[in-house]
Amino acid sequence: MLLDGPESVTAVGGVAGLLDSLRGVLRRPGPAVVVATSGSTGRPKRTVLSTEALMASATATARRTGGPGQWLLCLPAYYVAGLQVLVRSVVAGTEPVLAAPGHFTAAGFAEAAEHLTGLVRYVSLVPTQLQRLVSGADDPEVLRALRSFTAILLGGSAVSPALLERARELGARVITTYGMSETAGGCVYDGVALPGVRVHIGDEPPAGPDTPTSGATLTGRIWLGGPVVTDGYLDDPEQTARHVFAQEPAAAAESAAATRWYRTDDLGELTEQEGQPRLRVTGRADDVFVTGGVKVSGGVLRLTLLEDPLVEDAAVVGLEDPVWGQRIAAVVVPGSPPPDPASFTDGLAQRVRDELGSPAVPKDWRLVEALPLLPTGKPDPARIRALFTVHGAG
Repeated sequence: MLLDGPESVTAVGGVAGLLDSLRGVLRRPGPAVVVATSGSTGRPKRTVLSTEALMASATATARRTGGPGQWLLCLPAYYVAGLQVLVRSVVAGTEPVLAAPGHFTAAGFAEAAEHLTGLVRYVSLVPTQLQRLVSGADDPEVLRALRSFTAILLGGSAVSPALLERARELGARVITTYGMSETAGGCVYDGVALPGVRVHIGDEPPAGPDTPTSGATLTGRIWLGGPVVTDGYLDDPEQTARHVFAQEPAAAAESAAATRWYRTDDLGELTEQEGQPRLRVTGRADDVFVTGGVKVSGGVLRLTLLEDPLVEDAAVVGLEDPVWGQRIAAVVVPGSPPPDPASFTDGLAQRVRDELGSPAVPKDWRLVEALPLLPTGKPDPARIRALFTVHGAG
C-alpha cells in the first residue's frame, strides 16, 4: 500500500478506508506500507515499512506512554506521524476520532476531543499546533481538552523550551518525540529511546548501542537501530545502501535476528542522565552555512534562538550573497508582539553572538505570527526563503 499524498488516502476510501486496509495488512508479516518522506530537505523518498516495524513502534509507544488508548488524528494520514495514529488504534482495538480537515484551530481541536470516549487518550501534534492550543487556552473548552489527554506526542521539528513550559504549566502532558519515516515515526521520547530501540553516535555502522560514561558526552551523526527501522527505499538501492545497515547477531546468539540500523542525516549529543543515555538533536549534518568562510550549523543556531524565553518558534535559512557567499537570515515567531521589534532582534543577535560567535549572527530578520509550514508541520524552507526575496534584505 503506497501513501504518497492526499490522493492515495482518497483512493482507498479516505481515512476510514485506510483504517480498514491497515486492519488487514497488519495481519500479514513482511512489507506493509510505503510512505513518502516529507521532502523538507530534498526529493521525497519512498520508505518501505514492514508490519513488524509498524507493530514494534506502536507497542513500544503504548508501553512508554501509559498503555493502549484512543487516539485523536490531527495530522495527515499519508505521513508517518498520522499513519501511526491509525496503526496504534488498530493495535489498541480502538476507534480513532478525526479532527476536522483543513486549517487547525484550537476550537476545532476542542470540539473533536469531545468525541473521544476512552479514558486513556492520546494525540500527536506538531509545535505550531501546540502553539495555537496554548494561545487559545483562555477558552475553558480548549483548556479542558488540552488537559484531557494522557499524553500529547509532539514531533516534526524542534520546539522552543518556552512553549513546552507554558503547555506543561497549563496541565498538558507533552512528550517530545524524535524519529522519521524510516523509523516508523518517533522512536526517542523526551530524549530516551523507546523499548527495543538503540541509539549510536558516530560515522561508521555501530557494533551496538552507545552508553556514555557518567559525565561524558558523545557528539556526531545519529544512528537509530532496532525492529522499527525501514527495510529500505522502494526502487532505490543506492539510497538504501547508504542509509540502512544490518548488524548480524553474535555467534553466541545465532538464533537472534539481525539488528537493522538507520544512518540518519541528523547530528546529536548523547549523555548519561539519571542512569540512562539521553539524546539531544542539534541539527542536520547537511544544514551548514558557509558565511565569510566560516561554517555555521543551522540546527544549532535555530536551537539557540528557540532557547530564548521570548521566542515561540524560529527558522534560519542561507541566502546567496556576493560578499559573504551565504548570508544567514532568521524568521522568528515572538511569544507576544514586542513593543520594539528592533530591540527584540538586537537582543536575539547578542544572544547568538555570545553563544556561537559573531559569524553566526543572522544579518536579516523577519518577525512573523507563524512560520510557513509543510503539510507535515515542519518549516517550509522555500517559503521561508521567499519572505526575504519578496520583502528584500534588511
